[in-house]
Amino acid sequence: MIWDQTFIDLEPLPRGFHLVTNEVLARAPNLNNCEVGLLHLFIQHTSASLAVNENADPDVRGDLERHFNVMAPENAPHYQHVMEGPDDMPAHIKSVLIGPSLTLPVNHGRLALGTWQGIYLCEHRDHAGGRRLVATLQGRW
Repeated sequence: MIWDQTFIDLEPLPRGFHLVTNEVLARAPNLNNCEVGLLHLFIQHTSASLAVNENADPDVRGDLERHFNVMAPENAPHYQHVMEGPDDMPAHIKSVLIGPSLTLPVNHGRLALGTWQGIYLCEHRDHAGGRRLVATLQGRW
């Protein structure tokens, strides 16, 4: 059994749902020699999240952004946490709803994602900085 861990720093991205599969794979622990295992990804931020979803049609990402903006609107009168701007509390709500981590299967040196699946960085702030992921690979070589 092998364990490997690394940090993945992603460049700042605008608010929205971004396909980051290639960036994650380029910086993740070496999957090539892993016969069977799990890649766990954890985002070290409270106003962004990770998800797996559609990797082909960008309309899905736009629709998700619009839907979450309806679910967690800016300037809701019941928010008390407002010191960091109108996008901050909705960002925290979206992050809780989507979640900070993914556990992905590894099979024969590759992520075992479905044909139409990709990894999303869900950026919920208007002007966020770069985001950091902890990538932990556990598996049998």
